[in-house]
Amino acid sequence: MVKDGYVKYRAIHTPAGATESPLWAQLNEARTRLHDLGLVGEYPGGPGYGNVSVRLGENDFLISGTATGEKRVLTINEYSWVSSFDIEKNTVTTKGPVQASSESMTHGAVYRAFPGAVSVLHIHSRKIFDGMLRDGYPSTPAGAAYGTPEIALAISDCVARLGKPSGVIVMAGHDEGVIAWGPGIDKALDLVLELCTKYKLDAKN
Repeated sequence: MVKDGYVKYRAIHTPAGATESPLWAQLNEARTRLHDLGLVGEYPGGPGYGNVSVRLGENDFLISGTATGEKRVLTINEYSWVSSFDIEKNTVTTKGPVQASSESMTHGAVYRAFPGAVSVLHIHSRKIFDGMLRDGYPSTPAGAAYGTPEIALAISDCVARLGKPSGVIVMAGHDEGVIAWGPGIDKALDLVLELCTKYKLDAKN
């Protein structure tokens, strides 16, 4: 079980009203679907796990807020706008009613690596994680730990190397962590659901 899940990057956050996006409702519906499958949630006693995002512009995106994993359905006020990020300096600049997810840097790494990526879904599942490692899916190095520039750079390199508009990556150094991305929210969600079917995930984790 993952025992981290807290913001490790340097967060520059400005409290503000919610940032609207025409894709927000669809993103939130996808998150609820993932929550019902146990792929987003909260471990007993904390922390939360799993988060979702959608690209807004070239280098900015809307992402679910930190410490929201236990809630089945979020409101727009529980999302944050990542206006910029710097992987090398491990800095994320955000604006909104809440601070961004602790995984904001990894989402940014995907968007930076592939301009065609529109949505990123970060899930947690023991079954899927173990199965993907066993079956040789693309993965980040086991030594690249959660919340570090190393794992963000490793994700960026992996996505760029694959060069695909959609795909899945297992984060070997982030226990149970898997990332899916796609040219739309629906495609990213379909990839996750395909993993659920392949690894016979029909209940919470």
